[in-house]
Amino acid sequence: MPLPRFKLPKLFAKRPPELAGPPSESEANEAAENVQGTLIEHLMELRTRLVRAGLAVLIVFIVLFPWARDWYALLAQPMIEVLPAGGQMIATDVVGVFLVPVKVTLMLAFLIALPVVLWQGWAFIAPGLYQHERSLIIPLMVASLALFAMGMAFAYFVVFPSVFGFMVAVAPEGVAWMTDIDKYLSFVLTTFIAFGVTFEVPVVVIVLVRMGIVTLEKLRSWRPYVIVGAFIIGAIFTPPDIMSQVLLAVPLWLLYELGMVLAQFIKPVKKPEVDQVA
Repeated sequence: MPLPRFKLPKLFAKRPPELAGPPSESEANEAAENVQGTLIEHLMELRTRLVRAGLAVLIVFIVLFPWARDWYALLAQPMIEVLPAGGQMIATDVVGVFLVPVKVTLMLAFLIALPVVLWQGWAFIAPGLYQHERSLIIPLMVASLALFAMGMAFAYFVVFPSVFGFMVAVAPEGVAWMTDIDKYLSFVLTTFIAFGVTFEVPVVVIVLVRMGIVTLEKLRSWRPYVIVGAFIIGAIFTPPDIMSQVLLAVPLWLLYELGMVLAQFIKPVKKPEVDQVA
């Protein structure tokens, strides 16, 4: 059951002029008990939500685990397709052939269970939000999930074949180009996160405009800095080749432009007045 909005105890409420002065000992004790009780209730609620989210991920993981090797083979397909004849991936760790497919399966389970995880987080924070904030969160949550998935798909179907093909082309003659499966997984996860976060740019722009933090004119004036920053981010979070940097920087800039286009239809909300406690 969701908890009500947290309210300050009477100790911190406005006191009438005739009662001005320090609170009595009984009032202080009552306020301390209220704060402690409310904090414990919120911590118990948080624990319940975390347990439910963890169980959702665990259940999906158990269902997917029998096909752990297949999930890793699917993830490694872009690399395997461009390897030279006779090339293969290697495992330098004794238990890597077991742990890496398990990690891939756990990652996939988390992605599948992510709507449940986010819903539990939403159910925990919703009672403390204003009505206009609640109406904004759910559409943003759905859009964020869709954009993050699009970013991962772009990395898998566009970036990986291009980057791996480039690496094969520049490999010196006589060099057997192979990679460890654990290092490949680390590279894939880093790239997925980089492109998934990059595709969230329209959501960030819309939120900034909707909450009145920045204006659309201000965002337009930042365009040159965003373009330069996009290429800097591409150089930091991608392999040291021009192709992968461009494949991250250009979508980042275009998504920023898309966010500004969509923000034209968004009206900033007026900040509600602070609740007055009698």
